Parts: sequence; C-alpha cells; structure tokens
Amino acid sequence: MLDIVSLKKYYATQRAVDDISFRVPKGAIFGLLGPNGAGKSSLLRMITGITMPDSGSILLDGEAFQLDKHSRDIGYMPEERGLYKRMKVEDQAMYLAQLKGLTRQEAATKLNAWFKKLEMDSWRNKKVEDLSKGMSQKLQFVITVLHEPKLLILDEPFSGLDPVNSAIIKEEIHALSARGTTIIFSTHRMEQVEEICKEIVLMNQGRLILEGDVMEVKKRFRQNKYHLEIDGELPEHPHLHCLRAGVYEAQFASQDEADEIIRYCLQNKIRISNYHEVLPSLHDIFIQWVEGKGGAVRSFENPIH
Repeated sequence: MLDIVSLKKYYATQRAVDDISFRVPKGAIFGLLGPNGAGKSSLLRMITGITMPDSGSILLDGEAFQLDKHSRDIGYMPEERGLYKRMKVEDQAMYLAQLKGLTRQEAATKLNAWFKKLEMDSWRNKKVEDLSKGMSQKLQFVITVLHEPKLLILDEPFSGLDPVNSAIIKEEIHALSARGTTIIFSTHRMEQVEEICKEIVLMNQGRLILEGDVMEVKKRFRQNKYHLEIDGELPEHPHLHCLRAGVYEAQFASQDEADEIIRYCLQNKIRISNYHEVLPSLHDIFIQWVEGKGGAVRSFENPIH
C-alpha cells in the first residue's frame, strides 16, 4: 500500500528523517516506533503531504504520491489536537467530512453510525472546548475515519483515553484492518504496539534502526531467558532464581542448558505446571541495540521531548 524510498528531510543541521526506506503491506496494522524526537512526526507529515521531502519518494498504491490526487485516500490523526474549539461537535465532524469529499447526506449517515457505536450521541451539541481530553480523542478518531480512507495514520491514538475507551478504539482499529484499511500506528509506547501490530519500523535520531515482523524481531534478540512454574519448591540450583513461591527465572548460555532444567525436574520428580521462554520487550530491544552501537539511550517510558 505504501512504499517509502530513501526519504530525507533536514532542518538546518538537524537530520529529522535521514535516508529511510520501508514498505507497508495492504491491510496491515503497521507500527512506526521511536522515542519523541526520533523523526516519526516529520516522516508522517511527508507521507500526508503537509511537508515535502528534500529527496526520496513516496508511493501510494504503486503511484507517486500527489497531494491533490491522494489526500482523500488518507486519514491522519495527529498527536496534537486538530479541532476547532468553539465549534459544536456535530458541526465540526460534518464540516471536516465534507472537506474530505463526502456529501452532507453521506457524512450525516456515517456520523450517526459512528456516534451510536462509540456512544457519542449526547455530545452532538457540546462545544469542543467543553470536552475532556479523552472525549476529544474519540471525536478526532471518528473524524479521521469517517471518509473511510485506504491509509489510516494514527499518531498516539490512545493518548488521554481511559482503559475502557482504549479497548473500544483498539477494537475499532482491528475492525478497520479486517475490512482492508491499511493502518500506520505511530507511538513511543512499546507495549501498545506489541498488542496490536504485526510489523514494525523502529526509528532513532532520524534513522531506521530495526524493521520486520514483531515476533521475528523479538526472537532475533532472544536471551535464552525462561520462566519455570512448579508445584512445590526446587532444591537450590545454580541457574534458577526464585521470583516467588513456585516461580523461578533462569537465563542460559545455550538451548542445551535450558533443556537440562527439564531433565533435572523430571529426575527429581518435580511437577512442572508452566515452562516458557521470555522474549525481550521492544523497549528492551531498543535499549540493547543502542547500547550495542554505543549511542545515547532514550527511554520509551520516559521519552525525551
């Protein structure tokens, strides 16, 4: 659906996007990850035509991106709120839907369906400035998807949402993907990406540092770490560290050492209730990668702005 080829964007001496290439498959929920300041927003602004690249190309559905031709195929929900504060909720949604090419009747029909689905009917005559941060985020999501774009770009879509509304929006993201919408999900929250994305690109300081299937990336950085749960207690063992009663953690130098623990338990007639490998989180992988390259570490839990 989307091809990014050798894209570059510089601001004075800052390399916001530094020679990045990747491909987003049709219908994918694709994670664009990195700490704040990594270049994600600069990249998204070029994909949506807000700014132009210094060099490189953007292909949408196999065609060179043209703002006047492809803008209606894209829905972009920026991290910063893009709503008119003094307009009423319904007027706001209707106005922006018509800017995306819907007739007034089409916009009203689709809006009614979304407002009902997300329990927003009672908000229609409220001014945007009277909405909470979470309510504004739900409204912005509806406005972004109302014209049924082929490519949906969500920049920190769960910001300000409580767990219940986060789960609702997450469900709608999966439903849109199932209907064929290609979704780019941009965030610095690694745990959210691991829940909903199959493929990722990881950026840092304007450059692409990792890409691929989430599970394959995690396996690439595996550390032979395992969790073992048993009934009862284990005799002292050099590889096992007790986390709590009946639950142990172990890290091995090789797969053979990991298998040895199973044999040890069987020989000692210890009943195993759970034994599984613990793959590293995407956050841990980022830290590991940067430290291995001798770069400055930026935490995703406490991102640098």
